[in-house]
Amino acid sequence: MLGVPLFLWLLLGPEWDVAAIGVLMVAGVTDYLDGMLARRLGQTSKLGVLLDPLADRLYIISTLVAFVVRDVIPLWLAVVILGRDLILGLCLPLLRYYRYPPLQVHYLGKAATFNLLYAFPLLLVADGNGSVAAVAAPLAYAFTAWGVGLYLWSGLLYLFQVGQLVGAARRETRTG
Repeated sequence: MLGVPLFLWLLLGPEWDVAAIGVLMVAGVTDYLDGMLARRLGQTSKLGVLLDPLADRLYIISTLVAFVVRDVIPLWLAVVILGRDLILGLCLPLLRYYRYPPLQVHYLGKAATFNLLYAFPLLLVADGNGSVAAVAAPLAYAFTAWGVGLYLWSGLLYLFQVGQLVGAARRETRTG
């Protein structure tokens, strides 16, 4: 999470895209290793379970904002992705009201984030000129399409889970 301000500065200040991609890659690798080690060593914590998806969201949000500012992606794409997160964020007080913890991140959500975190550096490379940009462009668009599709699909699954939990709590309240 500490890399987010540096990442944004690199993208929006001097526009040192290679360095920004490096920060994004280091963040991704350390995020993966941290999660893997915590699970293997049995050292997961409630704080870690909350901070891991928060760090992912911060990188996604900051990247989307920077990419819209630099015209790497259209505004509507950022609105779709951020809208999904906003809607799910509004579900948290509802879950808390019914005494449920935040939903566990499921595989589909992780796959969506994985695709988006691959798409972002590729989109930045594809925004350039030359043969590297030409090769990166179809890969960037494919990862973006899959990432956004899975992101929205996982959002619908989370909403379905929230609906089931709230429905069960309401039925229990009426019968209990």
